[in-house]
Amino acid sequence: MAIVKHIFIKNSNYDAATDYLTIQHDEFTNKPILDDAGNEIPRDFYLLDGIYCDPFSFNAECQTINAKYGKNRTRSEIKAHHYIISFDSRDRDENGLTPEHAQEIGMEFASSNFPGHQTIVCTHRDGHNSAGNIHVHIVINSVRKLDVEMQDFMERPGDALAGHKHHVTKSYMNFLKQSVMDLCQREDFYQVDLLSPAKVRITDREYWAKRRGQAVLNQENKEK
Repeated sequence: MAIVKHIFIKNSNYDAATDYLTIQHDEFTNKPILDDAGNEIPRDFYLLDGIYCDPFSFNAECQTINAKYGKNRTRSEIKAHHYIISFDSRDRDENGLTPEHAQEIGMEFASSNFPGHQTIVCTHRDGHNSAGNIHVHIVINSVRKLDVEMQDFMERPGDALAGHKHHVTKSYMNFLKQSVMDLCQREDFYQVDLLSPAKVRITDREYWAKRRGQAVLNQENKEK
């Protein structure tokens, strides 16, 4: 199944987001992996595009918009929003999903649901599991760059105006989940109802605790 996840970003350095998407990072510490000379190692594969920005000048362009509207000046403010769409590995194996097509879907999703925002869209083909599921990262500046037409999913008049900040509510997240389900239905991908609560939930903390435990076990087995 495809899922959509949302992460708040309070880091004022937008380059950190671009670096995470293009540089190899340790999945447990989120720190860059360095070679023997102490240099960062580019990811083996990624597809990267920008909407209303160049992805490699994302930081400077977002800072310009923030300064123009006097936003994102304090440490506590949300500077960016990070959305991740992860596809079922069976869609790669059985339904012909390629990273290139996932990137196209990500660009469509971002343009439709975050209109007017400076956005970078990046597809990876190596998920945090042995199946290596294809997934798309979408990072937007929290401040809208352009005025746009009011959309049905917008809850306040300011949601369509330049200089106003993106906000996330439960109803908006439900709208995004429905959007993902609609895209998967259109593409004939594997999908479940994201709006129905799962019988068994697992938190991020539980997930990563399990992943770390498995990594330790794998290492111990190697050393035997």
